[in-house]
Amino acid sequence: MTNDLASLMRQAQDDDPLVALQATTALRHEIERMEAVQVRRARVAGLPWAQIADAIGVSKQAVHKKYGRR
Repeated sequence: MTNDLASLMRQAQDDDPLVALQATTALRHEIERMEAVQVRRARVAGLPWAQIADAIGVSKQAVHKKYGRR
């Protein structure tokens, strides 16, 4: 996976804007997936929404709205 992310990072800096946009979109999707996994792990570990929200840098309501119903 690290090689994939590193490859996407290089492609996101490509001179061709379409290549860069596609790579940036793929990176965003992967980061969102990774964040969801970490939020789930934090909840399973018993961490409160407020602490998770603090780590992400959003409000408790925002993190609960995005991840609370999954």
